[in-house]
Amino acid sequence: MRDYLLFYINGQAHQVSGQEAWLTLSRYLRQRLRLTGTKVVCEEGDCGSCSVLVADLRQAQPIYYPIDACIAFLFQLDGTHIVTVEGLSDPQRLTSVQQAMIDCQGSQCGFCTPGFVMAMTAVMERQRVANPVARDQPCDWPLELSGNLCRCTGYQPILSACQQASSSDYQALENRYAMQTLQTMYRPYQDDSVCIQHENQRLFVPRQLAECVQLKSAFPAARWIAGATDVGVQANKLHACPDVAIVLRHIEALKSIEVATDAITIGAAVSWTEILPVCQQHFPQFAEIIKIFGSPQIRNMGTIGGNLANASPIADSLPLLHVLECQLELVGCEGSRWVNINRFYKAYKQIHLGPTEMIARVMLPRFSPVDRLRLYKVSRRRDLDISTFTAAIRMHIESDVVQQASLAFGAVGPTVVRLPRTEAFLQNQPFTMQTMQAAGALVVEEISPISDVRGSADYRYQLAKNVLAKFYCEETR
Repeated sequence: MRDYLLFYINGQAHQVSGQEAWLTLSRYLRQRLRLTGTKVVCEEGDCGSCSVLVADLRQAQPIYYPIDACIAFLFQLDGTHIVTVEGLSDPQRLTSVQQAMIDCQGSQCGFCTPGFVMAMTAVMERQRVANPVARDQPCDWPLELSGNLCRCTGYQPILSACQQASSSDYQALENRYAMQTLQTMYRPYQDDSVCIQHENQRLFVPRQLAECVQLKSAFPAARWIAGATDVGVQANKLHACPDVAIVLRHIEALKSIEVATDAITIGAAVSWTEILPVCQQHFPQFAEIIKIFGSPQIRNMGTIGGNLANASPIADSLPLLHVLECQLELVGCEGSRWVNINRFYKAYKQIHLGPTEMIARVMLPRFSPVDRLRLYKVSRRRDLDISTFTAAIRMHIESDVVQQASLAFGAVGPTVVRLPRTEAFLQNQPFTMQTMQAAGALVVEEISPISDVRGSADYRYQLAKNVLAKFYCEETR
């Protein structure tokens, strides 16, 4: 066991212990190392100005991916190589991405520019290691850069720079930082657990699931930390960083994806980036939601377990999981148990977890090919925005008659809401617009939305009615 974190920044080893282990990456880079090319604006993971590249040295073939340094803690980064904008090029030569931004005048005030450069470089790195078929596919640059905001409205020059960089001779980071050398340097330490104590703060980075449970038993107030995309915001805005944290990013038992004929089981610490290609193949409707409910930087860190445990009524993943009747595996000192997600949430931000329990896996049952499934999200902007309203509608329809209906709406109550009365009404009803309108009248009696900055209660009532009519129109067009 080590009492320090070990990671690498621009090829140089860094050991961090004591209170500094609780720093966000952006503060460590800017305040301790004076690498001020990593900018900080929102400190919420929204603007991407703080984007850096990270590669996990524990992987057989590490790939650099972008993250928001402002909401990533150092204690999440043990065993990684981090590249900042200062570490992209040597003093004599800019990278093709940097040169393209200059040639296409992609920088105006320049504050967002380092983040855009890092996000663009991440795409180039991923394409470099992709198979030939994927490498030849055109890149959806607006989607890839959805986590980066430009306040000077300079998007068109930036997109032009993307096109120029795509057609250039890209010089991979491997040419500057030998990944195998970094992996060799870290290998003697990769199986070490980490325990850091500073005054009343304790930090644990275990390597085994059993170790996690034992730590939670010894420290009941400890908080499980995986992606920390919400914890990072709380730390920055509310100064509410947990005093005792158990980091789950290195627990292999929580990072598996099992694809079977009847279900897909996903470990709680699997990131949304890793889940996306699986859903594109097996749950394409869900994949379309995943693409827009977080930026690439957020999806690279955020996990499905964190999304579930956060217990937000506007979590974009939850409506689907409710209508699929997903099962959650909960693991604690007394063993493991499975619980249906529809019995997991008690009230706002309250879940059925024992004192030492954690979410270990999520089982998504496959649904019948004849079932109709559609997912909806309403927000002020398409990408990287909090939902005003979410919904999942699943119906089994035969001979234009609804045999079974499952409805789950978000942002209309303290938790994601199932609608048992409306579901019962729809059963054995003709699949017509009149039926959907009648069901919409019942929906408003089963929900209790509030008014907030994203929409009024009346607006949400109207959306809840309209979405059933929309479902009918989309299924019959």
